[in-house]
Amino acid sequence: MSYRAAWIWFVGVATAVSFLTILTFLPDATESDSDRNAPLLVPMNLGLPVRLKIPVINVDAGIEYVGITSDGAMGVPKSPESAGWFQFGPRPGETGSAVIDGHFGWRDNAPAVFDNLDSLRVGDRLYIEDDTGATVTFIVRETRLYNPREDAGSVFNSSDGKAHLNLITCEGVWDAVSESYSKRLVVFADRE
Repeated sequence: MSYRAAWIWFVGVATAVSFLTILTFLPDATESDSDRNAPLLVPMNLGLPVRLKIPVINVDAGIEYVGITSDGAMGVPKSPESAGWFQFGPRPGETGSAVIDGHFGWRDNAPAVFDNLDSLRVGDRLYIEDDTGATVTFIVRETRLYNPREDAGSVFNSSDGKAHLNLITCEGVWDAVSESYSKRLVVFADRE
């Protein structure tokens, strides 16, 4: 089944990463009714993510499940020490781009989970533990900085049939007027 997906990126709020993803699935004109009504195949062997481990930057964090806020932005974890998995996307390890965000530069200089995310390099390993006790390994492919208003559809979307994990946080200079950082850092990783 083929679909067209629309993705929109929004400005960050406070010290949190804030992405808006609006999925609008529109069937192609060539699609038949039987294609449109076919069940989606979702692998059932992966549990829900519960921990993110990045040994090279000393991250061992619980994972909160986040969705979309009332203003349309991707939710962020409540705790500066937790990561937030976008629960409306694939589970880490499933085909597609699983997305996890986390805070950078917390209030009163308290440590935040992704304070050192910019230290990750190509080839570094990330680990997701799920609620069944299984661990999925990802390898960093690239890091990229975005402007908050820049199109970042590639963060939430992939069409190569592989499993990806994309980590998002704020970066750059704090702007007190907009209550946001000037950049977004995304680490793109692929399942090992």
